[in-house]
Amino acid sequence: MKKMHRMFWISSLAAGFLFLVNTSPALASAALQQDGQQGNQQGGQQGMGHHRGMPTPDERLQMLTKQLNLTSDQQGKIKPILVDEQKKMDDLRNDSTLSRQDRFQKMQQIRQDSSTQIRATLDSDQQKKYDDMQKQMQERRHGGGGNPGSGSGQ
Repeated sequence: MKKMHRMFWISSLAAGFLFLVNTSPALASAALQQDGQQGNQQGGQQGMGHHRGMPTPDERLQMLTKQLNLTSDQQGKIKPILVDEQKKMDDLRNDSTLSRQDRFQKMQQIRQDSSTQIRATLDSDQQKKYDDMQKQMQERRHGGGGNPGSGSGQ
């Protein structure tokens, strides 16, 4: 069970990294360099907080700001959404009472809720760009998204 849990997180981290690499190569390089230094310093002893390869809420906000040209007002509204999402994900990762499938479903719901809240703060042009970014990320997460019948009816 522990091995399956680890494989799940490795896959999730890989998907996050692919998104990061394809949207901001400079940010990905900096994240990898910083992550390597933190991994050596922490030795895997930190149970909460920033997970290896996962962008922080600040890094995600910076990427969204760059990609969507967010105003400072939008940034102020989106940052708490990202912080809340990370806290919920961390809490979920540390909940050993859930099955792998239940945990995965709850993670998807957390992502969807955050995405809906973020999208509501955007103007119509930004929403279109954001939807495209989300679609690309989902395709990467699912290995290219070659199965048109597997999408959820948003």
